[in-house]
Parts: sequence; C-alpha cells; structure tokens
Amino acid sequence: MQDASTTIRVWDLPTRLFHWLLVACIIGSVVTSQIGGNAMVWHFRFGFSIATLLLFRLVWGVVGGRWSRFSSFLYAPGTVVRYFRGQGRPEHGVGHNPLGAASVFAMLVFLIAQVSSGVISDDEIAAVGPFALYVSNATVSLATTYHKTYGKFALIALIVLHLLAIAYYYFAKRNNLVKPMIDGDKSVAGASVPGSRDDAVSRL
Repeated sequence: MQDASTTIRVWDLPTRLFHWLLVACIIGSVVTSQIGGNAMVWHFRFGFSIATLLLFRLVWGVVGGRWSRFSSFLYAPGTVVRYFRGQGRPEHGVGHNPLGAASVFAMLVFLIAQVSSGVISDDEIAAVGPFALYVSNATVSLATTYHKTYGKFALIALIVLHLLAIAYYYFAKRNNLVKPMIDGDKSVAGASVPGSRDDAVSRL
C-alpha cells in the first residue's frame, strides 16, 4: 500500500526569483565574457547583479521561508553519513538533501569568490575591475588568474554537476526538481513536514 502524497510549498517566491535571475545573470556574464570588447560593460553589470543576488541570498538564508533557510540544510557530519547509508529523514526529500546542500554551499562560495576576484581583475586590454586600483599589482595578477581560469572552471564543473544531478533525478528517480523551482510546490509522499509559505509571518 502506497503512502498518500500531499502537496506543500517548498520554495518561496523570493527564492524562486533569486534562482532564475541568477541563472540569467550567469548566462549573460558567460556570453559577454566570450564576446569581449564593448560587451564587457555588460559583463560587469551582470557581475554586479550576481553580487546583489548573492547578498540577498545570504540574508534570505536567515530570514526566508523554512526550506530556504540555511538552518534547514546545514547538516551535521553524522547526519550526512546516515544519509549515504540510506538512513535519511523524511525532510531530506523535501528541501535540499545533504548532497544537494553541499552543492548549494559550494556554488555560493565559488560565486562569491568569482565576483570578488572580478572586481579587482585587470586583463591589461580593456576590462579593469572597479577596485583593482586599491590593491597591489600582485593581488590583481592573482585575482585575474583565478577569475579567468580556476574560478571559471570550478563554476563550470559545479554547474555541469548540477545539471547532471537534475537529469539523474528526473530520469532515474522520476523526481522533477525543476518544477518546484518554478511553481514552488512539491508532492511529498507519506511525510508530515511543514511547508514554506509565501507570506512574511511564515518566513519569520
């Protein structure tokens, strides 16, 4: 006998808007960096937009909806071990499970590093970060190298892994991870877990 499923609100509206705006800005920053030239003006604009979104997410990770708060997917080592042993809790199937949580935190860290290095980078052609004049040449050189190589490839790897995980869950587990990030709702089977509503009272 299968457990009855219930639909709950998982991702609140601000989190969903953050996610898709971040996707658009990342795509825009990648495209403009490849075009170069005058397009670098837009590259910086996308970069500042990403910085603004990241700042919002850090705040929203504290005061946002239940499943958007960092506290809901900041797992202790023992919990992670039990999850990989197949001893996960019902809520692991609602918001971010331990593996998904690790990818979220990694993405945030590397995006912050990429934005931070970008504002002090100098490609010695036309693009100079707005704060490059306030740090040493050695720091600018390190930041530029990181921004154009290590940081970029690390983010590409994380994005590819993210997309592969989405495909795996969709085809192998019949679990559509994209739909809840569009409409906010997820069908949860046999688990009594609270939702994350789109109102200030529930978030706070």
